[in-house]
Amino acid sequence: MWTLRKVHIGRVVRYFIIIDLIFLAGWGLIRPVFSVFIVEHVETATLTTVGIAVAIYWVLRSLLQLPIADFLDRTPGERDDFYVLVAGLLIAALAALSYVFVTRPWQLYVVEAVHAVGFACYLPSWRSIFSRHLDKSHVSFDWSLDNAALGLATGASGLFGGAIAATFGFQIIFVLAAVLSFLAAMVLLLVPNLILAPKDGARQHFFFFRRHSSGNL
Repeated sequence: MWTLRKVHIGRVVRYFIIIDLIFLAGWGLIRPVFSVFIVEHVETATLTTVGIAVAIYWVLRSLLQLPIADFLDRTPGERDDFYVLVAGLLIAALAALSYVFVTRPWQLYVVEAVHAVGFACYLPSWRSIFSRHLDKSHVSFDWSLDNAALGLATGASGLFGGAIAATFGFQIIFVLAAVLSFLAAMVLLLVPNLILAPKDGARQHFFFFRRHSSGNL
């Protein structure tokens, strides 16, 4: 009988799934109530405003992530991927927190642009590092595990997001999403021997990246 214990999940893969889960669970709190927030709390907002905001996010994210991905591919090593990944998480945290202060449509559009930049940085850099550290004997399983974890987290956060917004208001949702985005960045920075190499004698470089090897998968 198949059990999860029979499958070895690499250290980097494990932690990157956790990072992905924390980050996207935070944004999963926002998505179910986003259109309601816009219509009820943004001055003069209509369903057209919702459509424009969504379009700004998706179009800008789609246009930006291709050149970012190309830059990451052309730059050797994982130093660039790491910096872009952390930047994406912090920019996304800023975007989530900025919703608290949105009262006019133009402010919403600016925040959606920042939101797009954050995710355009996060997605290609996360996938770049994740794919490099996959166990070649079960690539499909590792990707499916991440997808399954995100599905469960998104479903749960959607349920809790609606309940929290109904009970405590929208602002707490945005603060929680920002905190979780920031927490994902902190997990990435603080987990020892994940992407960053351990300190070694006089060469104590915090952002000194490990070479790819079977030992740090």
